Amino acid sequence: MRKFTKWIGAGLGWTIGGPIGALAGFALGSLVDASNIEKFENTRIDTTTGDFVVSLLVLMAAVMKADRKVMQSELTFVKQYLVNAFGEEEALEMLGILRDMLKQDIPLKEVTLQIKGRMDYPSRLQLIHLIFGIAQADGSISDAEMTVIEQIAYDLGLSGADIHSVKNMYIKSAGWAYNVLEITSQASNDEIKKAYRQLALKNHPDKVAYLGEEIRQKAQEKFQKINEAYEAIKKERKMN
Repeated sequence: MRKFTKWIGAGLGWTIGGPIGALAGFALGSLVDASNIEKFENTRIDTTTGDFVVSLLVLMAAVMKADRKVMQSELTFVKQYLVNAFGEEEALEMLGILRDMLKQDIPLKEVTLQIKGRMDYPSRLQLIHLIFGIAQADGSISDAEMTVIEQIAYDLGLSGADIHSVKNMYIKSAGWAYNVLEITSQASNDEIKKAYRQLALKNHPDKVAYLGEEIRQKAQEKFQKINEAYEAIKKERKMN
């Protein structure tokens, strides 16, 4: 048994059961037997790194299937993310699981409800941040992909303001910086500073540090995009 499958066996908690477990089981085979599933469901309620990654793989598969074609650029982005986060061997195994999930019908509503019920808000927000990045790997996000991403985000229980904020980190239309900070261009300088502090606190990488340093580093990228938006507004307004 390879290193990654050992990590999955030890690192999965609540994703072993429910619709996510059924999807992952297709790829993982007999790695975890029924007695282990019952044990994990009954005794482990905290989200582990394994739970986060498997949830991400399922949601990525749903988005990648949205426009009925899987771009090589998307798979390349996913592979690079996984290699950076977990190493070459683990990334190849994760890609194998993703490819198997892409062959399945994904009960998206049930999957998102399972995640919403077991994963905390900052981690769900981080999932959407990563999904937007993956969807944009081919240079644009199709209407079909955007529809699925937004549906996932709302079903995960994220606020409209947070969804709009993350979306504008990747799609920089007019007023994108204000949208990232969840304010309007009519906001005062003091309101802008307050909005930045609140958003920075809500999205601080330490909020997902419990998932491991790899996920925390990815959260740092989102934090940097918030800083980028704030700096753009400061430059525009010549704020100190």
